[in-house]
Amino acid sequence: MDHRIYQLQNHPLALPQKKKVSDIQPPTVTFQQRLEEATELKISKHARKRLDERNIFIDQQKWDQISAKVAEAKTKGINDSLIVMDGAALIVNTKNNTVITAMNRSEASSQIFTNINGTILLD
Repeated sequence: MDHRIYQLQNHPLALPQKKKVSDIQPPTVTFQQRLEEATELKISKHARKRLDERNIFIDQQKWDQISAKVAEAKTKGINDSLIVMDGAALIVNTKNNTVITAMNRSEASSQIFTNINGTILLD
């Protein structure tokens, strides 16, 4: 019986060869860009149509304010939110950052809103 230890070339538990760092490609999109895309408020086709039909115009400053409040609502666990402003009311899905529908404030005063779990009031 031979008591010598032999080194096996193809051992089943051998560690795989690591890739060289130079082989890895740098990302084409930065984390900051991904974060901005994820927090950007989108408008559904239905909501865009309602905004156009009802002549509701919301300036960029107000959209930024809405976006910030939607992000805050999302951190508090709100999934679907009613946003009430001076001239309009919006239903926003906070999970998808998407405006689902829009209506004039006068229309909103006579409606019953269901399937929302949060309300945001903006001046």
